[in-house]
Amino acid sequence: MLAIERKNEILNKLRAEQRVLVSELAIHYNVTEETIRRDLDKLEKDGYATKTYGGAIWGNSTKTDLSYTIRNKTNVDAKNTIANLVADMVEDGDHLMLDDSSTSLYVAKKLKEKKDLTVITNSVELVVELSNMEGWTIMSTGGRLKPESLALIGSQTQEMIRSYHVDKVIMSCKGIDRTAGITDSSEFHSLTKQAMMRAAKKRILILDGTKFDKISFVEISPLSSVDVIVTNVCPSQDWLRYFEENGIVCVYPKEKGRQV
Repeated sequence: MLAIERKNEILNKLRAEQRVLVSELAIHYNVTEETIRRDLDKLEKDGYATKTYGGAIWGNSTKTDLSYTIRNKTNVDAKNTIANLVADMVEDGDHLMLDDSSTSLYVAKKLKEKKDLTVITNSVELVVELSNMEGWTIMSTGGRLKPESLALIGSQTQEMIRSYHVDKVIMSCKGIDRTAGITDSSEFHSLTKQAMMRAAKKRILILDGTKFDKISFVEISPLSSVDVIVTNVCPSQDWLRYFEENGIVCVYPKEKGRQV
C-alpha cells in the first residue's frame, strides 16, 4: 500500500471513530509505529487531527472545541496525573473556580476527599459530577449553553464571575507559547477565563505536554499572569528556564525529571 493510500484510510477511520491508536494502526498496516506517527504528523499539519499520547483524535483541538465526550476520553492518563498534582494544592475550605475543560473535571473528581469546598464553575458536567458532595457549596455561573462542550458562556457568565473573589482558579487552555502567551479557540471561552483569573488570588494553569509551543485563535493572557503551571511531563530546558526567569512555578511528576 502506498503511503498516501494509508494516510487516507487513517483519515477515514478518524472521521468514523473520532480517535485512533498508533499501536493498533502499526499492527493493521504492518509498519513501524514511527511510520504511523509520521502519517499522523501530516494529518495534524493539514488540520484534520490532533496528536495525543499514543494516537490522535479527529479535528484540530487548538482551533476548535471538540465535544465533551471525545475530550473526556482523550489523554486520560495525563489528566489523572495532573489532577493528582492539583489536588495536593487545594486545602479544606478553599473557594475555587474551575473552568469547563475536561482536565478540570478530572481535578474535581480528585478533590472529593476534601472538606467544605466552594466551587464556582461554568461547566454543566462538573456541576452534575459534584452535585452529591455533602458540605460543599456548588455554584453555576449561568449563561448561554454551548452544547458541544456543555459550557456556559456569554456576558451573564462573566458578570456572575466578577461578583466573587476566590482563593484559586484552576483552568486549562488550548496552547501556550512564550511569545503568544496563553491561547484558546473561542473568544467566549477566553473572556470567561480572563474573568476567572481576575477573581482569584492564585492562578493555576493545567495542561498536558502536547499543548506546549502551541498557539490557538484567541489570547487569554500573557504567561506572566499565572502563578503555577501543572503538567504531566517534564517540560524542555528552555521552558524550565523561562518559568524560572518569570517567577512561574512549574509542577510535574518528580519521576519524570527534576521538579521546579
